Amino acid sequence: MVWRFFLSIFNLPDTIFMTVISNVMDNSSAFWVVNSLFVFALSVFCAGVLIPQILLISFRKRLFDVPDERKIHQGVVPRLGGIVFKPVVFFSVALALGLNMLLGYGQLLGNIGSESRPLAFGFCTIMMLYLVGMADDLIGIRYRAKFAIQIICGLLVIAGGLWINNLHGLLFIHALPEWIGYPITLFAVVFIINAINLIDGIDGLASGLCGVAMLFYGLVFFIIGEYIYALLAFATLGVLVPFFYYNVFGDPAKKNKIFMGDTGSLTIGMMTCILSLKLLDGFPVNHSMQQPNVFFLAYSPLIIPCFDVVRVYLHRVRNGKNPFLPDKNHIHHKMLAVGMRQRTVMIAIVLVSICFTLCNILLSRYINVTLLLILDIFIWTLGNLWLTRRIHIAHSKL
Repeated sequence: MVWRFFLSIFNLPDTIFMTVISNVMDNSSAFWVVNSLFVFALSVFCAGVLIPQILLISFRKRLFDVPDERKIHQGVVPRLGGIVFKPVVFFSVALALGLNMLLGYGQLLGNIGSESRPLAFGFCTIMMLYLVGMADDLIGIRYRAKFAIQIICGLLVIAGGLWINNLHGLLFIHALPEWIGYPITLFAVVFIINAINLIDGIDGLASGLCGVAMLFYGLVFFIIGEYIYALLAFATLGVLVPFFYYNVFGDPAKKNKIFMGDTGSLTIGMMTCILSLKLLDGFPVNHSMQQPNVFFLAYSPLIIPCFDVVRVYLHRVRNGKNPFLPDKNHIHHKMLAVGMRQRTVMIAIVLVSICFTLCNILLSRYINVTLLLILDIFIWTLGNLWLTRRIHIAHSKL
């Protein structure tokens, strides 16, 4: 039923549904189903084992995120949870591939070789941002230096062959030449990395939004046969599950609560960039069928953090503030100011993100993508204006 639902979203005919079912029963697809479940379960297990050890080391070495006037958590909380992300994801995927070759299933890994270039450069970018994030969490790094590293990562992604070469009708533009597509890709990489980093303001929000995105990307990549990227998505989802538990349900008083820090947000942000760019480039477009728009397919899961960072940036510029310095004007801060509880805010934003994703994918089959983007911006603006009005009413009663 899950596969039938997804296939109906993509408007694939029932014959394709039957083909998918029959493929799952053959050796090749069953092989990738097992591998997807394996990397997910292994990531959950490894992260579940390592996070308590990181908590223990953090308290012994006094590596805390101390509350201040901008932060809303209570008590000292370690912020090194993101240290487990890259090693666990890479270990899980590499072990799965290695075991398959050891057991004689290497021939089923055939199409991975064609992806060696984007994967190699992509892994380099994740490694760079992982180290930068760790340094920022431990000793602090100026935002200009982080921007410079992010730009280098964007260039490496382009060198790997992943770049925005088609807007698929957005702003009525389709194919793009390199001299336009490369700068747009560079901007998109830096923008998405920072959007994920800045949305990480309350417990479970960044991990919840990215977890939903990884589940979505994993299923779509599996359907279109890009199995190595499905493994990466499911492995990343797996590492986010135990982190979400410790981040949301952990108690500072019991010393079992942890934050992902910049190590985690930058790593996940870069992984999201790679997967979204690959989906934008690799989704098979069939103009004879009424498919969802590929641009919305790739970026709808990221619409909340992306819209929020644009609104916050414009708000800071309008008020004469440095747009790169933090404040308390993000969407989650506004919802908290209305009087909502942290967990309620997190659940509400994740549910809104899911609604945006599904509605955009369905509507993009029938509505011009530029008009659909305008509609999204209109709905987002109305929601923020309503929150601002509620905040003013609440303050006037004090």
